[in-house]
Formats: sequence, C-alpha cells, structure tokens
Amino acid sequence: MQRPSLSFRNRTVLVTGASSGIGREAALAFAAAGSNVVLVARRAKALATVAARARKSGAKVLVAPADVTKPAEVAASFRKAVKRFGSVDIVVNNAGVLIPSEVVSMKGADLQAMLDVNLFGALHVMQQAVTLMRKQGRGHIVNVASLAGRRGFSPLGGYCASKFGLIGLTEALRTELVGERIHVSVVLPGVVDTAMVSALNEAPETESMWPQALNMPPSWVVWSIFLAIRFKLAEIAVPPGGALLEKLASLAPGTTDTLLRWATDAAKRVGRSTRPGK
Repeated sequence: MQRPSLSFRNRTVLVTGASSGIGREAALAFAAAGSNVVLVARRAKALATVAARARKSGAKVLVAPADVTKPAEVAASFRKAVKRFGSVDIVVNNAGVLIPSEVVSMKGADLQAMLDVNLFGALHVMQQAVTLMRKQGRGHIVNVASLAGRRGFSPLGGYCASKFGLIGLTEALRTELVGERIHVSVVLPGVVDTAMVSALNEAPETESMWPQALNMPPSWVVWSIFLAIRFKLAEIAVPPGGALLEKLASLAPGTTDTLLRWATDAAKRVGRSTRPGK
C-alpha cells in the first residue's frame, strides 16, 4: 500500500492488535513516517515479522507482546515502551475480535470474548495511556471502533454491542480530559479488507452477507488515523459521511431496518454473481 506521508518523526507510537490487519498496516505506516513504534499483540512470532518489515524503513521498533484483556500485561507493555523510548506520544487502540452470530442463538462465551477484547481490553489500554500522558503533559489516543458501533445489525449483534460500548467510553473519556493536552479520537471504519473480514466472508452463516469486492483497503483506515491525529479530530468515519448517515438513520429506525434488509439482499445477490464460476 502507499504509505501516508504526514511526518511523525521521533514520536513514539504504541499500536495494539499490531500483528495483523489494520494494526499491522498502521504500525508500518508510522514506521515509514519516522516514528518509534511499539508493537502490542498476543502473537509474538507474528509481531517479530511486522517488526522486521518496520525496521527496513529505518524505524526503531519495540516488540511488547501482551494480551489486552489482562491489565498487568498492558501495564507492562507501557513500562517497556517508556524504558526504551522515554515516552508514549500516540496510542492506536486497535485490538479486536469478531464472532458472528444471531442474537437468539448467541453463546454467552462468544459475547464475553468480544467484550473482553473490544471493550475491556480497550479500556485497559486507555487507562494506562491516560495515566502516562498526564505525567508527560501530552498525548493522543486513537480508538479504532467501527460503523457497526453506530447501528446494530445481524449476524454481528455482539460485535456491534462491543463497539457501541467503545464509542461510549471514548466520548466519555473525551469529556473527562477537557482542558488537558491529551486528545482522544475515534475512527469508525466500515468493512475493511483484513483477515478478520475474510474469515467472516468464508463462514457459512455470513459468506453472502457482503461482497468482498466492496471491502476497503486498510490504507484508508490508516490515513484516517493519521488525519485524526494531525487535525485533532474527535471522530472520523471511513468512508467519510458513514457515521453521519447512521446518525440520521437513527431518527427513523423502522425505515432503516427495511432499507438494511434491502441492502443486505442486494449485497448477497452481488456476492453470488461475483463468485468464481458464475
């Protein structure tokens, strides 16, 4: 992908979920932009591969494996970052999981797993970031949520619930930090071409839900993260205007339900027609 050209030279950026998808692309983009990069995820081997690529651009990289659902491990990753680089200027709070299911058949354990990572994991990262940034007197937190956090739809009800919660926490934290030099942004992507979404497209219950040809490249989200930091934006949707449309749709939820059913049926037809052999 083409790297964003906005310079973040000599700033230290901690990225969660950095082993794949949006997190990996964000980490590589910040490395190319001159940042020191701290890679956080559970899979140390995958992080090592990302680190090797990031170092090719001349970046200083720290691999700090951690499970964001465990506060002690999150705290340790921040301590390692400060020990190595002296500060953490930017946090990209990106780690997330998605387990599709209709609400009526959803397993409690699956919902809990999504809440543990997407909501509580993000909370643990935010708490550590704010504690450190208050000592530093500055910083920027970017929470990667989803347009699914503005409008619930099936079979992603549990994922939507976790992202609704993340948006709520982000907005509340932003009000708590008024007057401080700590900025909080939320990025709301639509459907992005990542391994998580590819798995969704291949699952029997969701394979026809959305045509892969319409997936956005991760670079679109990376650009949005860069812009959110550069211009201190409270919220940015990918594609632009997506969140506004969802807010407007909330004024007529019944009509929106009908439109979503029509759109889903149309997407399924497009998905079937673009499969190999069709």
